[in-house]
Amino acid sequence: MRRSLIVLVIAACTLLASTLTASAAPRYRHYVALGDSYTAGPLIPLQRLDPVGCLRSTANYPSLLALTLRVGSFTDVSCSGADTHDLATPQDVILGPNPPQLDALRPDTDLVTLGIGGNDYSVFGTIIGTCPGLRESDPAGNPCERHFTVDGVDTIKARLPLTQANVTAVLGEIHDRAPDADVLVIGYPRIAPPRGTCPDVLPFADGDYPWLNSVEEELNSALAKAVADDGDASYVDTFGPSLGHDACAPAGQAWINGKDLKPWAANYHPLFRGMQGVAATTYAQLRVTS
Repeated sequence: MRRSLIVLVIAACTLLASTLTASAAPRYRHYVALGDSYTAGPLIPLQRLDPVGCLRSTANYPSLLALTLRVGSFTDVSCSGADTHDLATPQDVILGPNPPQLDALRPDTDLVTLGIGGNDYSVFGTIIGTCPGLRESDPAGNPCERHFTVDGVDTIKARLPLTQANVTAVLGEIHDRAPDADVLVIGYPRIAPPRGTCPDVLPFADGDYPWLNSVEEELNSALAKAVADDGDASYVDTFGPSLGHDACAPAGQAWINGKDLKPWAANYHPLFRGMQGVAATTYAQLRVTS
């Protein structure tokens, strides 16, 4: 564990050094990070205990971004399993609950990142809980896409406009509580490759890989549309920058862990390298928009 911490610190400092060679982003006084497990970083060392059930890492992308920005005050209330409902109400977790995430906002908060939406209407959990079990029935086909298509309607994608509306409403709440904050909605990085398969890592049928990509693209599109509807926030695309860093990528290049639970990463969730990538992508956008 000590060696892992040293590696993480060195890696974070490398990110800091590389980003500070470019034009600096604005200096923020109070940064608040809101979000679900793709923000929290379950099992990435070292894990925080406030509460333990949120599986919140001290080396997730908000923590790396806060270090790079040298913020005056940093508050991370992201929590694994969160959906938009949990931003305004307590979330029940082990040794919790996690308080309403929006309660961390203050009038002097000047930077907010929001990574949410994949758990609304159980989109992410339903796919992960269903698709691998259907692969054996038609390994070369698209059994999961067919399973969720009813009378010609993709019932997974049909949930995403509702997610869009939820995120738009949350953005309004954020502006009410932190009216002077720069607000960034962070998209989800790529899980599956655009071409090819790796069933030992992502146990989906071959034909379901394009469908998984299309669902994630539409989820990210819903988040971007929520930002457009809000009119006073920015969207950070991580799907594009994560090309070549999906779960099928070679070791050392993947941003996302595959099906196997590891001591340092939850299955189907970001690795530390993915957190580095999202932090760097977010920082780059702040430099451009500042």
